[in-house]
Amino acid sequence: MSPSPLAIVTGSAQRLGRIFALTLARNGYDLILHYHRSAQQAQRTQAEIEALGVRATLVSADLTDPTQIETVFQAVDESGSPLRVLVNSAAVMLAGDLRTLSLEEWDVAMNLNLRAPFLLAQQAARRMNGGGVIVNISDVGARKTWTGFPAYVVSKAGLETLTRLLARALAPKIRVNAIALGLALPGNQVTPERWEQMVERLPLRRLVDEGEIASALEYLIKAEYVTGHVLTLDGGYALL
Repeated sequence: MSPSPLAIVTGSAQRLGRIFALTLARNGYDLILHYHRSAQQAQRTQAEIEALGVRATLVSADLTDPTQIETVFQAVDESGSPLRVLVNSAAVMLAGDLRTLSLEEWDVAMNLNLRAPFLLAQQAARRMNGGGVIVNISDVGARKTWTGFPAYVVSKAGLETLTRLLARALAPKIRVNAIALGLALPGNQVTPERWEQMVERLPLRRLVDEGEIASALEYLIKAEYVTGHVLTLDGGYALL
C-alpha cells in the first residue's frame, strides 16, 4: 500500500492555518503541522486531524530563522510520504508608522511573511518530483495603502509577486497560487466595535465562513489548469 500524500501547513496551530490543515486532512493528506509558540493549540489541532484518520506530525520552528526551516523538511524526509502540498499561512501583522518604524519591526514582517515562504517553496520544490501545489496566503491589504500596517502591506504585495514568479519558474510540474483574504477572523488590531463597523461596510455585509475558506483551498489544489492566480476571498473589500 502506497503512503498517503503529504502536506505542510505553516502556522497551523490556530486560526486560518488550522482551517487549512483540517481541510487537507479531510481530503486525505497526512500533515506536517508547523507552529512556533502555540504548542497547546497545535496539539489540539493535531488531535482533531488524527481523529479524521490521517497522520499529523508537529514541528516547532521560528521561520524567521532560515536554519530552523530545515527542521520542517527533516520531518518531511523522515515521514516517507511524497510531499504534494505546501500552504504558507504563517504571518505577522505589526502596526506601525513608516516615519518611525524600526528596522527590527520591518525585518520581522519581511522575514516571516515573505522570505520564509520563498525559502519554504524552494525546499518544497526540491521534494515535489512527482508534482505538487504551493498556496501562499495573502491579504486584500496587498493592494491597499494601509498606512497603519506598512511592513505587512509591503510583505503581502511582495508575496503576490513571488507567487507569480514561482508559478512561472516551477511550471509545469508544480502549480503556485495564492488566496487573498479580507475580513476573515477578528484579531487584536481593532476593537470589536470597529470590527463590526468594517464588516457592515463590506458589499456582502458578512464575514467569510470556514467552509468558504476551505473551499477556496480545495479549488486551488484540484484546479489543474490554474497557476499564478491570486484568488480573492474578501466579500467585496477590494471594491472599497
